[in-house]
Amino acid sequence: MIKKYILTGFCLIVATFQLFAQPPKQIVVDGKTFLDLNNDGKLQPYEDTRLPHNRRISDLMTRLTLDDKINLVLGTGMKGFEGLIKDMVVGGTEYLVPGAAGTTYPLDKYGIPAIVMTDGPAGVRISPTRKNTDQTFYATGFPVGTLLACTWDTKLIEQVGRAIGNEVLEYGSDIQLAPAINIMRNPLCGRNYEYYSEDPLLTGKIAAAMINGIQENGSGTSVKHFAANNSEKNRMDLNVNVSQRALREIYLRGFEIAVKESNPATIMSSYNKINGTYTSADYDLLTTILRDEWGYKGVVITDWFGGYSNGLEALMGKGKEHNTSLQLKAGNDLLMPGIPSQKEDILNDLKSGALTEADLDICVKRILDMILSSNKIRNYQFSNKPDLKKHAELTRQAATEGMVLLENKENALPLAPGTKNLAVFGSLSYNLIAGGTGSGDVNKAYIVSLKEGLKNAGYSTDQKLDQFYTPFVNTEVAKVKEALKANPLMLVPLIPQPKLKESMIKESASKNDVAIIAIGRSSGELDDRKIEADFKLTQEELNLIDNVSSIFHAQGKKVIVVLNNGGAIEVTSWKDKVDAILMAWLPGQEAGNSVADILSGKENPSGKLSMTFPIKYEDVSSADNFQGLPADKPTEVMYKEGVYVGYRYFNTFNVKPAYEFGYGLSYTTFEYSDMRISDKVFDNELYVSVNVKNTGKVAGKEVVQLYLSSPTNVIDKPAKELKAFAKTRLLKPGEEQTITLRLTLRDLASFNQGKSAWVADKGSYQIEVAASALDTKQKGSFMLPETKIAEKVNNVLNNKSSFVDLKP
Repeated sequence: MIKKYILTGFCLIVATFQLFAQPPKQIVVDGKTFLDLNNDGKLQPYEDTRLPHNRRISDLMTRLTLDDKINLVLGTGMKGFEGLIKDMVVGGTEYLVPGAAGTTYPLDKYGIPAIVMTDGPAGVRISPTRKNTDQTFYATGFPVGTLLACTWDTKLIEQVGRAIGNEVLEYGSDIQLAPAINIMRNPLCGRNYEYYSEDPLLTGKIAAAMINGIQENGSGTSVKHFAANNSEKNRMDLNVNVSQRALREIYLRGFEIAVKESNPATIMSSYNKINGTYTSADYDLLTTILRDEWGYKGVVITDWFGGYSNGLEALMGKGKEHNTSLQLKAGNDLLMPGIPSQKEDILNDLKSGALTEADLDICVKRILDMILSSNKIRNYQFSNKPDLKKHAELTRQAATEGMVLLENKENALPLAPGTKNLAVFGSLSYNLIAGGTGSGDVNKAYIVSLKEGLKNAGYSTDQKLDQFYTPFVNTEVAKVKEALKANPLMLVPLIPQPKLKESMIKESASKNDVAIIAIGRSSGELDDRKIEADFKLTQEELNLIDNVSSIFHAQGKKVIVVLNNGGAIEVTSWKDKVDAILMAWLPGQEAGNSVADILSGKENPSGKLSMTFPIKYEDVSSADNFQGLPADKPTEVMYKEGVYVGYRYFNTFNVKPAYEFGYGLSYTTFEYSDMRISDKVFDNELYVSVNVKNTGKVAGKEVVQLYLSSPTNVIDKPAKELKAFAKTRLLKPGEEQTITLRLTLRDLASFNQGKSAWVADKGSYQIEVAASALDTKQKGSFMLPETKIAEKVNNVLNNKSSFVDLKP
């Protein structure tokens, strides 16, 4: 019987058992101890850790056979599917870590181990149980990327990264397939929950902090999906038509910041094409820009089955395309998960001259450098016992920092002193969603429900409601689990709302102090969200809000809505019916405790939106060209909106949002004063300082945002763009902190496609220090006396389509 495994975006496979490698012996030379990697009793140059990597790799390259080299560029990672495809895995290497997404090919004769790769953006995804042991191997389910970005706190994100990196290390992995940093072009993208923002600066800074944290102990990361992977539907066939300016300013900029400020071990190319070429086979993307312009030195890997028009057909050996050699020549070093046909492609192309051994050697050297930098080559003895309790505490803290208070009428929150009895409505209150599906999911030991979190915080919940919801939710969850067994690739459906009798709501209102309603959504790989019953609430959810609000308000009692979503949702049609709305996102395994910390006032919300909430979906700049055409199976999508994505569009075209980028309420208030600009005329850099004072009654943190409006001498510019940000420390009532932000010439520049350069136009630049994209606190200006080229780049990745980018 063929075992069933969950395949998510071809990016993870559950392994069947663990391979325990024989540790290498030791050699003592000149009083120093070295590992005898090939156990021959001699210290070979490639084993000598005193030598730089390039010397060791040069020695290895003289020893490797052609077969060795080919095996190194083909990963493994499909063990367990032998019943479907004979000899699926090149080399057939068994997993070192069950549940890992894949490994590199080991060369035992040289002591070169298999490097283990694990998903994903919200924590280490491995199998929680294994054969022949009662021990469990749960990992921490951290908050999703969107929530983490809404903290706007790079120091906190680095902390989270260190915790994830520790679990990578102690569970025997080497490369964490994270972070995912594609731009939120449209609120319906199925994987937006993994991504950070609609803004590339915020994306890049948060990503760099995460990467630096994970890699602090020698573990590696894989920044994904490079690039322009902004929808899920038919992503392996989709050609993204986009201007070079939009690519440079919006879709590549976050990756550029991450590369330059953190040096990730690997970068994962995306499934889609850009302007007609698969990203994994695009020399100008992977070499000209990534390596030559940005100076990247690490390894590029494909997403699983990347470069095939249909991954499932590739898995079944049908519809084979030959992109293998093009990928290697483009600078995509490692092809995952490695299939026999790719080895045949390489051998055939080496014979024909379409690929040279020199091309192959470039990729092999990079992979060897990655392996020699790993903890595995140092024979680190991982414990399988990271400090999950400590990491859970960090998860709880991080989740509260990124939750965004959207509404708070008449100080409905925090819950008033003396509040004890709570009426908890909504199926999600009893089954909060901790994270998304696919590679962004984590096998965690538990998820704290909202009901449990409120109980832990000392509140009592309505037992009659509990008894009504609990069996219903349990039945629906069981149905979902059975459906997933039958179809592991399905997207997890929304748990419906049971029908509540008006009499039950009235009875609850009569004996409880406050009503809390949880509304939530899950999403994941392979498809995108829908407008109806997803971006918009279902009729059952709207009825629940209407009925509970009218009955509780009639008795003078408040109604709080907790949104348990991975992305933006329609709120305008119902937000005035409730007293407070907390955007809790998908907050990880401590979900209920984190929400309760905010509702109770134990923690003061300080999250700010990393994306715009539109009033209606049609207000989004990409609403009419999101997934592409044909609608049932899109193959071409036009990024006609150009650089006008998110708040750049809303601000420039005067489209009113429901909640703007950077928005978020607090339980306290802040005053901005005494903004100072270091110089009235820009030279090489400039500093902007402002004082931020807590003028309220409770301690809190504020996110300070600097927006810049640039002159439009040659090309059109957005009305304003985020150029710097910082989060204050926890300020006590009356306490003040000075925030200083830096601007460089590159921050002033826009991409001028005609000049193939980042150009800062001469003229007056307007500075806004703000609490959000629409809440300016202090203004100022400076002059750039002459136009300056901040950076000259290559004229590549041009769009050949006939459309012209949107302009004001």
